Amino acid sequence: MNLPHPTDRARWLAPQEVLFLGAVILAWAILVVSLGKDTSWDFRNYHWYIPYALLNHRMGFDIAVAHQATFYNPTLDIPFYLLANHFPAWFALGILGAVQGSNVIPLYLTARSTLRGEDNRTLATILTMLCMTGGLTLGLAGTTYYDNILSVLTLTSLAIVVTNRERLAAGTLRQGMMIALAAGLVVGCAVGLKLPQAPFALGLAGALAFVRGSWQQRATRVLAAGIGGLVGLAVFSGYWWLEMYHVTGNPLFPYFNQYFDSPLALSASYRDLRFIPTTWPHRLLYPLLFTLDWRVADDLAYSDIRVVLAYILGIATIPILIFSKSKRGQLVDAGAAAPLFAFAAVSYIAWISVFAIYRYILALEMLAPLLVTCAVGLWPLSRRVQLTVLGVLGVLAMAFTRPGWLERAPVDDPYVQVKLPAIPNPDHTLILMAGEAPMGYLVPSLPHQIPVLRIDGWMITPEDGSKLTASTKKHVHYFKGDLYLIAEDYEIGRATEALEDYGLTMRYPECQEIRANLGGPYKFCPLERLTDNKP
Repeated sequence: MNLPHPTDRARWLAPQEVLFLGAVILAWAILVVSLGKDTSWDFRNYHWYIPYALLNHRMGFDIAVAHQATFYNPTLDIPFYLLANHFPAWFALGILGAVQGSNVIPLYLTARSTLRGEDNRTLATILTMLCMTGGLTLGLAGTTYYDNILSVLTLTSLAIVVTNRERLAAGTLRQGMMIALAAGLVVGCAVGLKLPQAPFALGLAGALAFVRGSWQQRATRVLAAGIGGLVGLAVFSGYWWLEMYHVTGNPLFPYFNQYFDSPLALSASYRDLRFIPTTWPHRLLYPLLFTLDWRVADDLAYSDIRVVLAYILGIATIPILIFSKSKRGQLVDAGAAAPLFAFAAVSYIAWISVFAIYRYILALEMLAPLLVTCAVGLWPLSRRVQLTVLGVLGVLAMAFTRPGWLERAPVDDPYVQVKLPAIPNPDHTLILMAGEAPMGYLVPSLPHQIPVLRIDGWMITPEDGSKLTASTKKHVHYFKGDLYLIAEDYEIGRATEALEDYGLTMRYPECQEIRANLGGPYKFCPLERLTDNKP
């Protein structure tokens, strides 16, 4: 029996397939609108503030409002910020949900191209739905962490490789270069938008290296993908790195400052190293550990066994993939399984070495059911036994799936609602923030002419000795207008101590409240000077 060429199967979509993909995207949009607005820590800290700061030229006008995230590349946040400011909230959320739901497209194309058989659409559809319903995949629906948007790019780059594997293996060097260049460009854009996507760029190189072909073909593909990746990286990060280097002396400010040595920050990495395993047993067992307890690898709750199943079964299948010559009974194409396993393995090794934060491998959670299918599908078993095993594993995966739904706010307009006390003299007012609470989202609702300086938090403390702190103290010391503080009620004690280092104190009986729809309430307190301390 002559089977359809795998790449031919993935190239054209039947009307019912288009309908399935469209229905999933629409369902995801409806789900996101029904869940409501994202009130996550990160949204309140910087996802609403940094696009506003970029579009209103507030770099250097405000200081450390969103802690380290004040200096993140804001490009990824701009589209939703503009949508939510210029359209109804339900529409902005619906578009966000539709884009997040678009992960279904590369997942389905990859699944259909990987599965063997004349009509694999039904199995590919079931498999794709398992890919789209992981614990954190569901839990992040409608949030602005954006890992589930960047995964669209990451998975698309992989789909380009898998669905074109025959061209990569048997085509000309030029054809292979162009395919690899396109895949590299797509994943490079993802990295440029958010650096924690970098492990997937390495994973793509691994996938290209494991597609069949001569060493010359493999080397050429990887080189072409590297060039495409650098172009994508430069398009979305180049301008921001140049700006950060000009302003701070560190293109990745404040990260890796022990190497760049910007005087504005301490000589430290500023990275979150809490989750990185430090011993080999810990590294080897890490998927099992974070499956048993999500706190091992993330701050966001979820329950899911997909990744650990893919990890265990993938390792068990390596000898079969390497040594088995028989294709009889195989449910999947070994030529597709090899780059899929290579992509996952290289991405995972890079991730656990640098980040080890589960949210950053969301694309692997999505890909895990396909990896499990590849593993079982290569075992020397009958088709019926393979499908039975996969059915049992699929039921188990769904049974152990528990999305950690984040708290949401009602879908009403405007998107961010902040009720401010009267500020009698906004043209001559300076507002300070203190504490670790995320409050950046309040700033766009303040009178735009008021600078906002955070004097204490994750990035900056009154006695840290950095030039950024010295600049902040100098700014406060020489300011001649009205001074106010914004702080969470539970951090008033910490704020009081920070203010003392600036020669300031709160007029606490005159404190009022700022009320907002996504958090708070927050204390809004007038300040007065204790002494005439020099900065």
